[in-house]
Amino acid sequence: MQVVNFSKRNELINKNLSLSYCYQCSTCAGGCPVALKTAGKYNPRKIIELSLLGLEQSLIESQDINIWLCSTCQKCVEYCPQRVLLTEIFNTIKNHCALAGLAPEAYYLQGKSIFDSGLAIPFSSAILRRREQLGLPLIKTPNIEEIQSLLKKTDFDKKIISKTQKE
Repeated sequence: MQVVNFSKRNELINKNLSLSYCYQCSTCAGGCPVALKTAGKYNPRKIIELSLLGLEQSLIESQDINIWLCSTCQKCVEYCPQRVLLTEIFNTIKNHCALAGLAPEAYYLQGKSIFDSGLAIPFSSAILRRREQLGLPLIKTPNIEEIQSLLKKTDFDKKIISKTQKE
């Protein structure tokens, strides 16, 4: 039996009022490249339906539809006749998954990389050497202390990075 959590549903609607305008026409799914590529296994309309119904167990805990497959290409938003901001809704759901410790491992590892180096994908020494050989300018790196200070103020280190240290 599905767990219905109307507080999450109401939270989603309060964060993004456009969710309440969805009338399940499926235009979003028809234009979604991921839905087309996965033959409908990923379905943005179904995610919105689960959101409207407040089925947190399906959305966050069991992730019946893999929310992480959304590429945030915004086609669903462009096609939606009701102007529902689907990717914003999906990002909110992803955030709930991450805070519950239910995001893909790569999500936490990339967060740790940003915290440690200021970059989502740090440059390898080989790339830096090759850039120097080619006469390309040095890559300016961000101020790590400043980034870490900002991330600590939002408890990023506790919410995201701590997940990588438990394994």
